[in-house]
Amino acid sequence: MQPQDCEPRGGISFKGTAGLVVAVGVIVILLVALPAYRLFFLISVAIGVVVAGILYLWHKLKPVKPEDVDKRPLKLD
Repeated sequence: MQPQDCEPRGGISFKGTAGLVVAVGVIVILLVALPAYRLFFLISVAIGVVVAGILYLWHKLKPVKPEDVDKRPLKLD
């Protein structure tokens, strides 16, 4: 992959805090402008919270032990 392949091909690119502000702004505009989007957003957030809770409990009850971690997963010498 050449370095020029990673550059954006025109358009606007937001990084860091600016990207976060733009994303939150788009969500707020959609929540205000489109009533159907509110239900979709609510369901998506609920699913995300449930999955995060399950993962939190899973890792709290079954922590990863150092001996379970493969130090060289690709087996490269």
